[in-house]
Amino acid sequence: MITSQESIIIKTLSRFLIPFIQLFGLYVIMHGHSSPGGGFQGGVILGASFILLVISFGYDEVKKRFSKRNVMLLTCAGVVLYGAIGVVCQLLGGNFLDYAVLPISQPRSMGMLGIEIGVGLTVMAVMVSIFRDLLTY
Repeated sequence: MITSQESIIIKTLSRFLIPFIQLFGLYVIMHGHSSPGGGFQGGVILGASFILLVISFGYDEVKKRFSKRNVMLLTCAGVVLYGAIGVVCQLLGGNFLDYAVLPISQPRSMGMLGIEIGVGLTVMAVMVSIFRDLLTY
Protein backbone atom coordinates (compact mmCIF):
# COMPACT_ATOMS: atom_id res chain seq x y z
CA MET A 1 0.00 0.00 0.00
CA ILE A 2 1.31 3.46 -0.89
CA THR A 3 1.31 5.92 1.98
CA SER A 4 0.87 9.65 1.50
CA GLN A 5 4.57 10.24 2.17
CA GLU A 6 5.39 8.24 -0.95
CA SER A 7 2.65 9.57 -3.24
CA ILE A 8 3.68 12.38 -5.55
CA ILE A 9 0.02 12.90 -6.54
CA ILE A 10 -1.10 13.60 -2.98
CA LYS A 11 1.86 15.89 -2.32
CA THR A 12 1.34 17.82 -5.55
CA LEU A 13 -2.41 18.24 -5.03
CA SER A 14 -1.90 19.28 -1.43
CA ARG A 15 0.77 21.77 -2.39
CA PHE A 16 -1.70 23.25 -4.88
CA LEU A 17 -4.84 23.17 -2.70
CA ILE A 18 -3.54 24.22 0.75
CA PRO A 19 -2.99 27.91 -0.16
CA PHE A 20 -6.52 28.13 -1.59
CA ILE A 21 -8.00 26.45 1.47
CA GLN A 22 -6.15 28.90 3.71
CA LEU A 23 -7.27 31.85 1.59
CA PHE A 24 -10.87 30.67 1.87
CA GLY A 25 -10.46 30.31 5.65
CA LEU A 26 -9.20 33.89 5.87
CA TYR A 27 -12.09 35.05 3.69
CA VAL A 28 -14.59 33.37 6.02
CA ILE A 29 -12.97 35.02 9.05
CA MET A 30 -12.80 38.49 7.47
CA HIS A 31 -16.38 38.48 6.23
CA GLY A 32 -17.89 36.72 9.24
CA HIS A 33 -19.11 39.92 10.83
CA SER A 34 -21.26 40.83 7.80
CA SER A 35 -22.13 37.48 6.20
CA PRO A 36 -22.44 33.82 7.18
CA GLY A 37 -19.28 32.40 8.66
CA GLY A 38 -16.97 33.89 11.19
CA GLY A 39 -14.05 33.19 13.43
CA PHE A 40 -14.98 29.68 14.43
CA GLN A 41 -15.76 28.44 10.92
CA GLY A 42 -12.72 30.16 9.41
CA GLY A 43 -10.49 28.85 12.20
CA VAL A 44 -11.68 25.31 11.54
CA ILE A 45 -10.94 25.70 7.82
CA LEU A 46 -7.43 27.04 8.56
CA GLY A 47 -6.81 24.26 11.08
CA ALA A 48 -7.96 21.66 8.57
CA SER A 49 -5.50 23.01 6.00
CA PHE A 50 -2.62 22.46 8.42
CA ILE A 51 -3.91 18.98 9.23
CA LEU A 52 -3.94 18.26 5.49
CA LEU A 53 -0.31 19.41 5.45
CA VAL A 54 0.53 16.83 8.13
CA ILE A 55 -1.32 14.08 6.31
CA SER A 56 0.39 14.91 3.00
CA PHE A 57 3.96 15.68 4.02
CA GLY A 58 4.32 13.94 7.36
CA TYR A 59 4.54 15.06 10.95
CA ASP A 60 8.20 16.09 10.85
CA GLU A 61 7.56 18.70 8.15
CA VAL A 62 4.85 20.42 10.17
CA LYS A 63 6.74 20.07 13.46
CA LYS A 64 9.39 22.37 11.98
CA ARG A 65 6.78 25.03 11.16
CA PHE A 66 4.52 24.69 14.19
CA SER A 67 6.36 24.02 17.39
CA LYS A 68 4.29 23.47 20.50
CA ARG A 69 5.41 26.89 21.73
CA ASN A 70 4.25 28.65 18.55
CA VAL A 71 0.87 26.94 18.66
CA MET A 72 0.36 28.02 22.29
CA LEU A 73 1.43 31.59 21.42
CA LEU A 74 -1.18 31.72 18.64
CA THR A 75 -3.84 30.36 20.98
CA CYS A 76 -3.01 32.96 23.61
CA ALA A 77 -2.80 35.77 21.05
CA GLY A 78 -6.36 35.06 19.89
CA VAL A 79 -7.73 35.01 23.43
CA VAL A 80 -5.83 38.18 24.35
CA LEU A 81 -7.13 39.98 21.25
CA TYR A 82 -10.71 39.02 22.11
CA GLY A 83 -10.32 40.09 25.73
CA ALA A 84 -8.43 43.28 24.89
CA ILE A 85 -11.21 44.55 22.65
CA GLY A 86 -13.71 43.96 25.45
CA VAL A 87 -11.52 45.65 28.06
CA VAL A 88 -10.88 48.65 25.80
CA CYS A 89 -14.64 49.05 25.41
CA GLN A 90 -15.01 49.01 29.21
CA LEU A 91 -12.18 51.52 29.69
CA LEU A 92 -13.91 53.87 27.26
CA GLY A 93 -17.08 53.81 29.39
CA GLY A 94 -19.13 51.12 27.69
CA ASN A 95 -19.96 47.55 28.51
CA PHE A 96 -17.74 44.58 27.67
CA LEU A 97 -17.72 44.32 23.84
CA ASP A 98 -19.88 47.47 23.46
CA TYR A 99 -18.37 48.49 20.14
CA ALA A 100 -20.23 51.82 19.93
CA VAL A 101 -17.72 53.50 22.27
CA LEU A 102 -14.68 52.65 20.14
CA PRO A 103 -13.12 55.81 18.64
CA ILE A 104 -12.85 54.47 15.08
CA SER A 105 -14.93 54.77 11.96
CA GLN A 106 -17.55 52.02 11.79
CA PRO A 107 -16.87 50.86 15.36
CA ARG A 108 -19.33 47.95 15.29
CA SER A 109 -17.91 46.48 12.11
CA MET A 110 -14.27 46.93 13.09
CA GLY A 111 -14.83 45.69 16.66
CA MET A 112 -16.55 42.56 15.41
CA LEU A 113 -13.78 42.00 12.86
CA GLY A 114 -11.20 42.05 15.67
CA ILE A 115 -13.29 39.56 17.64
CA GLU A 116 -13.59 37.27 14.61
CA ILE A 117 -9.82 37.37 14.03
CA GLY A 118 -9.16 36.50 17.69
CA VAL A 119 -11.62 33.61 17.63
CA GLY A 120 -10.23 32.35 14.30
CA LEU A 121 -6.65 32.36 15.59
CA THR A 122 -7.63 30.52 18.74
CA VAL A 123 -9.73 27.87 17.01
CA MET A 124 -7.07 27.22 14.36
CA ALA A 125 -4.30 26.90 16.94
CA VAL A 126 -6.36 24.65 19.23
CA MET A 127 -7.25 22.34 16.32
CA VAL A 128 -3.59 22.03 15.36
CA SER A 129 -2.66 21.50 19.02
CA ILE A 130 -5.24 18.73 19.50
CA PHE A 131 -4.10 17.03 16.31
CA ARG A 132 -0.43 17.26 17.39
CA ASP A 133 -1.31 15.79 20.77
CA LEU A 134 -3.22 12.92 19.18
CA LEU A 135 -0.26 12.16 16.91
CA THR A 136 2.22 12.03 19.78
CA TYR A 137 -0.04 10.12 22.15
